[in-house]
Amino acid sequence: MKTHLAAAVGSVVLTAGTLLGAPAAGAQTAAYPTSPFYVDDYAASYAYGTLTWYNRSVGVDGTLQAVGCRRVWFGAYGASDKLLGTRSTSTQCNTTYPLKTGIPADVTGGATYVIVCIDDHNAQPIKCERYDRRP
Repeated sequence: MKTHLAAAVGSVVLTAGTLLGAPAAGAQTAAYPTSPFYVDDYAASYAYGTLTWYNRSVGVDGTLQAVGCRRVWFGAYGASDKLLGTRSTSTQCNTTYPLKTGIPADVTGGATYVIVCIDDHNAQPIKCERYDRRP
């Protein structure tokens, strides 16, 4: 009888110790919202990846596939359609180029939407797409 009681008490102490050492479920931070993007030039060049919506910027992680010479332009806009910040690549010719940058959006709540454009070698837009922030 004593061995069963000792085993039961030991099990309760071990379980309590494990639970007390575990992090609280509410202590985890929520992930920032993301949006996939894809823009092509109606030919063979395209840019794709993910926009990550932070509080005062938008992260870009993706790839440009340039056939001929192309560049990618990003513009972050606020709720009143005001341009908050831009980023662009340099002109890239016949290559695969990584897109890894942050677009400033230094207002409370950050950007409401981002415009992504594929430009020609003279920085003239060929095609642009709008991506809205989603909760």
